[in-house]
Amino acid sequence: MPDVLTPEQRHKNMSHIRSTGTKPEQAVRSYLFAHGFRYRKNVRSLPGCPDVVLPKYRTVIFVNGCFWHHHDCGGFVLPATNREFWQQKIERNVERDKKVRAELEAAGWRVLTVWECELKKAVREERLERLTQEIRQAENA
Repeated sequence: MPDVLTPEQRHKNMSHIRSTGTKPEQAVRSYLFAHGFRYRKNVRSLPGCPDVVLPKYRTVIFVNGCFWHHHDCGGFVLPATNREFWQQKIERNVERDKKVRAELEAAGWRVLTVWECELKKAVREERLERLTQEIRQAENA
């Protein structure tokens, strides 16, 4: 099935997809800050440039989009057009995620992931409360 958009339209759409400072990331950061956590954003010196780094807790957080990182929540649907390209791209993302997680854990970091679907209004508060508990476990460990 051919793309329904022209190459120029597709380019414009894709160029507006941000990799940092997304609404899900902002929701996580805002919640953490309001609950007394201090963090650094997008630390390039760490593998994978984590979205949130909590040095005090030796913990990093990735806020992943369900589509881009192939979450099995129903939020991932392979596009009907250019399927082979998207299949390969998403597979590379998943493999990179595994590699980055292994590198961070080998370096002594706890790696937490918050999925975009977990930040929907109905479940956001519960997930963020659970996230703070997961972070504080590192303090007691």
